[in-house]
Amino acid sequence: MPKFEAGKIALCPCRARELGSGKRVAAAQHYNACCGRWHEGYLKGLPAPTPEALMRSRYSAFALAQTYNAQGQAMLHYLQATWHPSSRPADLQISSTQWTGLDVLRVQCQDARGVVEFRAWFKVNGKAQSLHERSRFTQENGCWLYIDGKPDNASLLA
Repeated sequence: MPKFEAGKIALCPCRARELGSGKRVAAAQHYNACCGRWHEGYLKGLPAPTPEALMRSRYSAFALAQTYNAQGQAMLHYLQATWHPSSRPADLQISSTQWTGLDVLRVQCQDARGVVEFRAWFKVNGKAQSLHERSRFTQENGCWLYIDGKPDNASLLA
């Protein structure tokens, strides 16, 4: 199993846009106190405790897989491990997408189901773009798992 090296990363990718907006940098914005603890914790049986925490940690894993190539395989392993088996792809590859920010817009939880609406910012070939999505999550055996993502105009808990 790949090893995570959290000490090499200072700012958590899921909080990068907050710096650009002039918001104060809180301790939770540092990788080790934010998504790093879930990347490391998953290996120790300490999964992300909420759908939002899992969403942020998965965004950070995508961003780090591309940015920190040495950790890419570890991040891809994390993404596979936190993807529900019913919708998990057989293989994931590191892409050339440069992830530049995440805005969590809304979180819903009902029992063992959750939805996180977000906008992820990225660049492809230098061109800035965004993805607005509602992702579905389920909790099984105490672990939140990503199921899938849908366009933002559908109700997923209904």
